[in-house]
Amino acid sequence: LKEGFTVFRDQGFSADMRGAAVQRIKDVRALRARQFAEDAGPLAHPVRPSSYVKIDNFYTATIYEKGAEIIRMLKTILGAATFRKGCDLYFQRHDGEATTVEAFIACFAEASGRDLSDFFGWYEQAGTPSVTIETAYDATAGALTLTLAQTTLPTPGQPVKKPLPIPIAIGLLASDGRVLRDTEIVVLDQARMTVRWDKIPEPPVLSALRGFSAPVNLSTDARPSDRYVLFGSDTDLFNRWEAGQTLARDLILTRTAGAPDEVGEERYADALGRALADDSAEPAFKALLLALPSEPDLALMFEAADPAALHEARDHLRTRIAVHLGDLLRRLHGEMQIDGEFSPAASAAGRRALRNACAEALSADHHADNLTRLVGHFSAARNMTDMIGGLYPMVAMGGVPREKALDSFHRAWRSEPLVLDKWFAVQGRDPNPDALERVTALTQHPDFEPTNPNRLRALVSTFANFNPARFHDPSGAGYAFLTDEILKVDAFNPMTAARLVEPLGGWRRYQPELGELMRAQLERIVAHPNLSKNVLELASKALA
Repeated sequence: LKEGFTVFRDQGFSADMRGAAVQRIKDVRALRARQFAEDAGPLAHPVRPSSYVKIDNFYTATIYEKGAEIIRMLKTILGAATFRKGCDLYFQRHDGEATTVEAFIACFAEASGRDLSDFFGWYEQAGTPSVTIETAYDATAGALTLTLAQTTLPTPGQPVKKPLPIPIAIGLLASDGRVLRDTEIVVLDQARMTVRWDKIPEPPVLSALRGFSAPVNLSTDARPSDRYVLFGSDTDLFNRWEAGQTLARDLILTRTAGAPDEVGEERYADALGRALADDSAEPAFKALLLALPSEPDLALMFEAADPAALHEARDHLRTRIAVHLGDLLRRLHGEMQIDGEFSPAASAAGRRALRNACAEALSADHHADNLTRLVGHFSAARNMTDMIGGLYPMVAMGGVPREKALDSFHRAWRSEPLVLDKWFAVQGRDPNPDALERVTALTQHPDFEPTNPNRLRALVSTFANFNPARFHDPSGAGYAFLTDEILKVDAFNPMTAARLVEPLGGWRRYQPELGELMRAQLERIVAHPNLSKNVLELASKALA
């Protein structure tokens, strides 16, 4: 309870400081990257686990991030004013106490006068629900019928799932982007339900799950043309961003499957260019539009993912964007440069974010002009945001510029431990073929301290979680490297070692030959003598 509530409040503060839509997109990206993957694997567990071997194995994304989403849904269902009344009552009644989820929900039930007993399912049930929405428009009656359905796949210990109350924020647009119906909350609390809306004058474009109103996977019967309407015109900025992500995801998955859509890729790059050239959009939002779906997120779309093929397909789209929009990206990169004193204001932070996003996008095109620009970006950086924003593109481009930039950064910041963590993390994400060799060598670097959890996570966890193309090397060397680190760290820090098991736990989601190599390393872990209870619990669950 307190973990989720704390994260929810922290997200609210960040939204006030940096903008609600921008912060929401960042929070959802983190949720999907960590918690959705957790829910889809053998380590899935409810926000309130019913049993455990070691309680410190539950410092997880489910407890924290999904816990925050549950409280956000409560606010969405009740409305802001009633939610505040419930919060006030909760603090008045239980401030200073060690309390329970039941006591928390009871305060909101009393403040709203509603029966919230079904809401407890979110705390008791593991797994990410999948929601489908089908539309049927009756032109004669001017009516739209929405058929909504939800399912949740079985998770360890929970083979049967019950429907949950899912708030779905829905609006309607016309094909030219005009608003036909403002946002309305539909609570899907059954396995299947139908909603009819009248007085809809023309075939609408559905904008569903606005603001990511619930932590679910959504699929609709929308056409690609509908996605382009949302990408260009949706008044809900989260869904505008989501439409772009969906278009890019589908293009990457199509190419991964061996059926590339060259015309579609050009159309997407054109639409992205129009969005980036829109002077009414905030720079921070444009920066988020430039980031393609991550490879770990894309892997969740497959029953047997091929990380190498996904990496190649995603890189192809990155390169197409860098070439197709090169002039625009270079212009924005120049325009967003800030001269003068550093400012922490949201507007200045947005400009830095867009400039760094342009730098990363340009690194996909190894043109000499881009290399010169990126070297200048890194060399002229006068704050840590710009310095890191310039360092990763240099690392991604590889070669001599990479080595010079890394050496320069290390010389400047080797005495600052938290900054040096960034140096290690950037190399953990290195997409070049020699990444594993580099990461392995870095574990012998004088500044690498395996007893420092932050330093260990910066290098080893970053490599295993956020560099899938290199971690999932067909040789299995990435898996063996991670296992070596887990067993070494388990001897002196079982809790940190246990958190490193998770990347191996998804072995069923990858191609069989990769999955067997991952499974073999889990078996190696379980068979290791004097293994801690922390690591044994998670490794055993991953094999079950």
